[in-house]
Amino acid sequence: MHQRPQLKQVIGRLGFFSLAFGSMIGVGWITGLKGMFEQAGPLGTTIAFVAGGGLMIVIGLCYAEMMQRLPVTGGEVAYAYKAFGTRQAFLIGWCLAFGYLSVSAFEAVSIGIVISYIVDVNLWPLYTIQGSTVYGSHVAIALLFTLGVALINFRGVGLATRVQTAMTILLVVFAATFVSAGFWNGDVAHLAPAFGSAQPLTALGGLLAVFVTVPFWYVGFDTIPQAAEERLDGFPTRQLGQMLVLAVVGSTVFYAAVFLSVGMIAPWKSIINEPLPTAVAFQTAFDSTLWARLVLSVGLIGLLTSWNGFFLSGCRVLFALGRGHIIHPMFGSSHPRFGTPTAAIVFSAVITFAGALLGKQAVLVFVNVGSFCIALAFLGVALSLRRLRNGSSATLSTPQRLLPLVAAAGSTLILGAMIVPGSPAMLPWPVEWIVLGVVLLTGLVFWFGARRIRQRLPEAERRRLILDEAGSTPPATPSRRHD
Repeated sequence: MHQRPQLKQVIGRLGFFSLAFGSMIGVGWITGLKGMFEQAGPLGTTIAFVAGGGLMIVIGLCYAEMMQRLPVTGGEVAYAYKAFGTRQAFLIGWCLAFGYLSVSAFEAVSIGIVISYIVDVNLWPLYTIQGSTVYGSHVAIALLFTLGVALINFRGVGLATRVQTAMTILLVVFAATFVSAGFWNGDVAHLAPAFGSAQPLTALGGLLAVFVTVPFWYVGFDTIPQAAEERLDGFPTRQLGQMLVLAVVGSTVFYAAVFLSVGMIAPWKSIINEPLPTAVAFQTAFDSTLWARLVLSVGLIGLLTSWNGFFLSGCRVLFALGRGHIIHPMFGSSHPRFGTPTAAIVFSAVITFAGALLGKQAVLVFVNVGSFCIALAFLGVALSLRRLRNGSSATLSTPQRLLPLVAAAGSTLILGAMIVPGSPAMLPWPVEWIVLGVVLLTGLVFWFGARRIRQRLPEAERRRLILDEAGSTPPATPSRRHD
């Protein structure tokens, strides 16, 4: 029998909320606002995010129920394994790990962009990708912060969550300052045109194009399931779900308030062609670079909270896959002193930095492909919950019975919109499809590379390692072979 690697139990309520909320905010509302306003306008973007927030709450409630059933590290990996078996757990886990690491790489690219608008650091041009220059200074900044995030996570989840909590408090205070100024000094007339196009069908297409990227912008509430096993001793599992839903609600309010305040503070058509229109809007309205720096400072804090949260979560997914010997078990080992997944941290740092080398043109690619992978994981959670309920649905209320169906339908809508030919939200050809193909092919390498290791482990032992169960009911559709 293998010893089950353990992680330290040190996270409390505020730590879990900060982990989720800070991860969801990020910096996309600065670096990605130009594309969203062009597609859907300020009001259309707000509607898309509020609708997306509603869908995320439904999906989040599925997570809340699953966490009470299986409060273990790896979240979706454990849910899919319990419901469907090893292959499905790997598919969901691998896609989710890439989804998390795509956000981490997104932040590694974005940090140089944001800092360059506070201090000119566009130095030492190295090469160009699709007309965009990759600067040596940006690469150095990305490397420095990647190592910093990795070191914080290596030294223990307690340090990581304390840093996360402090940065989240700063983010809320600073954001409330500039959002309030935007509403107080703004004008509703500046929102016109409220949508990206005056043509109804084109406007609807733009709104849908923003809506399907919602999984990328909202992903972060599911950092709580990844760290569920690291909760303080005696922490009620039902409160994990409460913190998760509260974080989704808070993020929805944040996004809606930011988009409306930016749209109101200055005519959005006049600033949309600027590299970072969120900051320029406040600088123009108040004729002061101080406000622009405040916005960028909030963005920088959000970037770091998101980066820290997703890096931590990506490592936990890889740890869960490794601990169950679904991929090489070295990913499932923990440091004897700090209780952190060392191999997963090193791998995540390498992937993050490699993404930073692709430059700012890769930002949209990370958003699109990451959204697809994350939506697939959300679908897996909804289907897992439906399957694990078995015959107990008869005792549930109608809203409870509908919960996984609505979550699955919303996730399927997003996935379909991204792959159906002719859809306004279809993944662009060829770059996004090539990247998605590389992700899946790399997954096959990891899957077949661990084939012999996987086959040597008895299924009862794998169940104990993943679910922390012994002699329990086996996966719903277990495979006799795990090749």
